[in-house]
Amino acid sequence: ILRILSGLESADSGVVCGSEGNAFQLGHTAMVFQEHGLFPWLSVYDNIAYGLRMKVRKISKEQIALKVHGLLSLVHMEEFANVLPHQLSGGMKQRVAVARALAIEPEILLMDEPFSALDPFSRHELQDEVIRIRDTLGTTFFIVTYNPDEAVYLGDRIIILSQRPSFVRKEIQVSSPRPRDLAEPELIRLIREVTGDVTSG
Repeated sequence: ILRILSGLESADSGVVCGSEGNAFQLGHTAMVFQEHGLFPWLSVYDNIAYGLRMKVRKISKEQIALKVHGLLSLVHMEEFANVLPHQLSGGMKQRVAVARALAIEPEILLMDEPFSALDPFSRHELQDEVIRIRDTLGTTFFIVTYNPDEAVYLGDRIIILSQRPSFVRKEIQVSSPRPRDLAEPELIRLIREVTGDVTSG
């Protein structure tokens, strides 16, 4: 699904539509992977700037600098602009990966289990960052996760797929206001519902 949304693969059948039923322009997306995928020889600043420099329509160094510094501030990485990836923690690398993806201003940010390799504290911190960025920029996040708690904590709509060959088994709307407390009875019920649906195949 992520590869179809990103325009890397074509669907065998069906149509990808926007929220209003209009045709969705494939390719207006960016991807954040399980592994950050940062260029190890480039600084944090240059990793974020990479996509801007590769644009067909060139933009000035001044415009790139303004954009990159804004994204560094957004993900709280201003102090690490000149640092190489190997000097960063796992959570910090993922912050940079998110900033790099947002640099090209995608309509949808696709995330493939982006927090699975992180420790619980870093995972929760990054989850809150995703919510804050979404509220700040209005970007749609499409996240693949196998963690029911994460799905309920982050999601407005949870789509549960069957085992391969996959089809949509269920859609769950999450209307609880944010900030969410996973100890709330309604969210506990939703986590149990998602867990049951996933484990039942």
